[in-house]
Amino acid sequence: MTYYTGSVAAVPTANRDSYRDHARRAWPHFEKRGARRIVECWGEDVPPGKVTDFQRAVQATADETVVFSWIEWPDRETCDAAWQDMMADPNIPVEMGEMPFDGKRMIWGGFAPLVAEGSDRGVGYVQGFVTPVPTGNKAPYEAMARSAWDEMFRPNGCLGSVECWGEDVPRGKQTDFYRAVDARDDETIVFSWAAWPDRATCDAAARAMEASMAGQPMPEMPFDGKRMFWGGFAPVFDSDRD
Repeated sequence: MTYYTGSVAAVPTANRDSYRDHARRAWPHFEKRGARRIVECWGEDVPPGKVTDFQRAVQATADETVVFSWIEWPDRETCDAAWQDMMADPNIPVEMGEMPFDGKRMIWGGFAPLVAEGSDRGVGYVQGFVTPVPTGNKAPYEAMARSAWDEMFRPNGCLGSVECWGEDVPRGKQTDFYRAVDARDDETIVFSWAAWPDRATCDAAARAMEASMAGQPMPEMPFDGKRMFWGGFAPVFDSDRD
């Protein structure tokens, strides 16, 4: 079963090219250990939130940009073995060189797809989401995500939607996904993305969806939407095409 490593990082805005080069150098190390794909997305429309947001999740400063990324694996076993092998390889730090960002503030985890509709291949723009969901609400959350795809995202030009349920999401010393969404003990982290052909289509869809809900009561959600955060990102490295 497909499995993902999902991550969020704060990268100095001036280091965009260096970060892309770093991702390009990293890809062969992942590929030879079984990874299918890496996608690195640079923040373009990442709004501040009242309770949670991407910037606070990784303690981003004013001169940093948030990066939303995932690595696709054939299964969790391949992923776990690859990370273990890479951590033990003394050549990787030498070959990769100095990281162009503060790795201590990066948050990451392992996620299994709960919903995967359409395709996220060859896209020009990505909406990334991080959501705390009560663990007992897994089935209602899946049903909501499928309904959103069928009724809102796909009809408005979305190419694909992937919703991933946290399976191996570690606690961090400085930052982590749990702090990012003020997660409670009975909640699971959901890491997800919607794939669009371009930002213009995404923005137009957002306006259309907002208009369609005008005057309508907010539906009951199987999670606390006030602690969910999202943003818009442009791929800067996609191993499928770069």
